[in-house]
Amino acid sequence: MLIRTVVGVDIGNSTTEASVARVGTDGSVRFLSGALTPTTGIKGTAKNVDGVAAAVGRSMSDAGIPLSELDLLLLNEATPVISGLAMETITETIITESTMIGHDPRTPGGRGLGIGVVVGFHALSELGGTSSAAGPGESVVVAVPAGEDFEVVARTINAACARGVAVTGAILANDDAVLVVNRLDSPIPVVDEVARIDAVPEGMLAAVEVAAPGQSIRTLSNAYGLATIFGLDADETRLVAPVARALTGTRSAVVVRTPSGDVGDRVIPAGSLHLIGALKRATVDVSDGAAGIMTAVRRVGPLADVVGESGTNTGGMIANVRQSMADLCGHPLTEVHIGDLLAVDTFVPQEVRGGLAGEVALENAVALAAMVRTAHSGMKAVADAVRERLRQVGAERIDVVVGGVEAEMAVLGALTTPGTDKPLVVLDLGGGSTDAALITPDDAVVAVHLAGAGDLVTKLIDAELGTGNLELAEEIKRCPLGKAESFFHVRLENGTAQFFDSPLPTTAFGRTVTLGDSGMSPIPTRHSIDRVRAVRRAAKERVFVVNALRALESVAPEGDLRRIGFVVLLGGCALDFEIPELIADALAKYGIVCGTGNVRGTEGPRNAVASGLVASYAAQSASVGRSVGA
Repeated sequence: MLIRTVVGVDIGNSTTEASVARVGTDGSVRFLSGALTPTTGIKGTAKNVDGVAAAVGRSMSDAGIPLSELDLLLLNEATPVISGLAMETITETIITESTMIGHDPRTPGGRGLGIGVVVGFHALSELGGTSSAAGPGESVVVAVPAGEDFEVVARTINAACARGVAVTGAILANDDAVLVVNRLDSPIPVVDEVARIDAVPEGMLAAVEVAAPGQSIRTLSNAYGLATIFGLDADETRLVAPVARALTGTRSAVVVRTPSGDVGDRVIPAGSLHLIGALKRATVDVSDGAAGIMTAVRRVGPLADVVGESGTNTGGMIANVRQSMADLCGHPLTEVHIGDLLAVDTFVPQEVRGGLAGEVALENAVALAAMVRTAHSGMKAVADAVRERLRQVGAERIDVVVGGVEAEMAVLGALTTPGTDKPLVVLDLGGGSTDAALITPDDAVVAVHLAGAGDLVTKLIDAELGTGNLELAEEIKRCPLGKAESFFHVRLENGTAQFFDSPLPTTAFGRTVTLGDSGMSPIPTRHSIDRVRAVRRAAKERVFVVNALRALESVAPEGDLRRIGFVVLLGGCALDFEIPELIADALAKYGIVCGTGNVRGTEGPRNAVASGLVASYAAQSASVGRSVGA
């Protein structure tokens, strides 16, 4: 019996995996080692050579076999797939003239609600007594410019109160609220860090509210509370409703309104999508939200192409994705089409236009992920380039063969997971796309490729938390959270406590932190641990759970999920600490056995395609051997 050294290589969107085995002509297989390296270039292009060579070299070294003994390398049929993302804001809060909504500084001072006419700090000393500007008992809110010493501010306010001026609140440019309040004879609510203090209009009615620590304001976040304070009618109350919405959940706020000031909440033209299906077409406006877009996608399915409205972010994103694929593959732009589209509702922090202190409101937005896929494979060119590279480094007798369709190889590898049987569905959870393949009891394979996976989750977390840092958002996605409550213990997100023998880093104290393999990393955000966790889980549910159900409905016999016996999760995202649980919970009601794959009983959710390539080759060798023997 002839024994050959064979390596199966899976070129994925993010990683390249290799599996080394000894294969006999009788179909016997003995797996020796595996390796994982980052994919170089776009999957299915000649730039993959460096990643393939690294994976093969590492796996052969781990197996203790020199490259000169390598006989055959099997590549998957890696068709290029490119995904693109766009974030479309569909509403915007606009403030005109001198209306101001208060931001939420870290350390406001005092507590309660103060209502009064805005007066400048330098004019405060003139009030009281016989002053005609403001008599004894008249309520005022003081606007203090930058550069004023907090002790001077406190003394001036105390003196004004002693003269009979009712100072009910203060607005400070400096970050001095607590220092000022600590020196007042009668504490008042104070909001600080108002950058554009010079734009606060004097002589107009204002309201300042500060809640107790751990609580949020009640009056200024209520549209009817604003109407009561400013004497608004029904139409004016409707106009200031966005102000109340923007202030919900904050600990402090300021609202100043002139008679001509106006606040509006308008829909921004977010562009439209023209969906082209095999039999139907539809046009849907992005402002209809994710539900409207996905309803239209299902209505025209299967999707053949998507065209975005020119001059919008949506149109630009789709055009860029299509152009990138055309450039990579050398195909005319007319031959590259959008194969799938996923829309997800989210919220994006947007600076309020016309605000005076950098106020931010959470506005409705739609995240779009689109995927293009070419029908033309460039794997022959990849195979030739890999053969040449490996022969240069010692694998002189190697032959490189494109070994099989990726979906079929994935299910063959997944079937080596202990406890599985047909019918079985593989869910490959990657970075740019979610791929699914069904193998039926008679070995027929059906596959589907959907846009949206780990990269979209990262972008949703980044957008909703306003981190402005995709690396930080990626870490939040991958790691559980904790809150450093002392220098020696962390309160975990599940409510339990973890204690340490040595003190924690000072940068972590009092902060929400990620608990990764490399240690504890503080998150530079003011969001609570519960808020960060809720955003993380919601993003995963809206992408992975939604795409898992979409994929299973596409490959299940007659769309009936109850006819699927087993679902095996593969790919990097299957190693996530909560994604498998979220998907399993969603599939439990269909009686589906769902879990993270364990390829060959040793590899976990990795190496399925590479192992499937080797298993397929071994089966073919056995079939040829039997034919020769007959």
